[in-house]
Amino acid sequence: MIYILIFFVAHWYLSLFSQTFFLHRYAAHKMFTMTPFWERFWYLFLYITQGSSYLLPRGYAVMHRMHHAYSDTEKDPHSPHFFKEVFTMMMETKRIYYGIISGEFKAEEKFYKNYPVWDKLDKFGDSWFSRIGFGVLYTLFYIYFVPAGGWYWLLYLLLPIHYLMGPVHGAIVNWSGHKYGYRNWDEDDHSRNSLFWDFLMMGELFQNNHHHYGARPNFANKWWEFDPTYPIIRALDAIGIIKINLSSAKY
Repeated sequence: MIYILIFFVAHWYLSLFSQTFFLHRYAAHKMFTMTPFWERFWYLFLYITQGSSYLLPRGYAVMHRMHHAYSDTEKDPHSPHFFKEVFTMMMETKRIYYGIISGEFKAEEKFYKNYPVWDKLDKFGDSWFSRIGFGVLYTLFYIYFVPAGGWYWLLYLLLPIHYLMGPVHGAIVNWSGHKYGYRNWDEDDHSRNSLFWDFLMMGELFQNNHHHYGARPNFANKWWEFDPTYPIIRALDAIGIIKINLSSAKY
């Protein structure tokens, strides 16, 4: 059983780090820069860690920039204030995301700029072959390591989270971060900070702080708040893998 728990926690946090570091803070906001080599490295890291729930950076970046521009209005692609429950919000987010990828959904031109693209990897990562392949690997891992008999079969209930890890993370952040918690800043939306020390979502639940300082790589603002991703960003900047962008940006 311990191997299942280690695998689940590792997949949760590695996938989450890819989403907050590469998709959110880099692809959508350009909070730091990196060389072409390191961009491809983190692109591949994103694919491996998200696996069956791989999100294309261009789709994520455009949709997230829309979220900031239209936060908690009818144009917001995933505001919880227009849906009765989280599943419906996730399905609408999926519709807009794939509409952006396919070109059927046209956002404003200003959102389509300066995001990383790796067409071959995106095409393969978004294929059913890749998604089902990762799903089979997760399932085989569970079949091999889940103990037989007793209540251990309940561990298989974790598999759907593995299959949909990226969307699950997004749903938690967008639902909780715009409904529950406290506010440091009086923004024109419903963004909130759900935790003081965000070890659950690696800083993503500081939504009110992030909507106030959209280009700031540290999502924690007050002395008692802690964003676990920011020290990693500082370390990567210190050793030259990335370079923190000190200039501000609107989206």
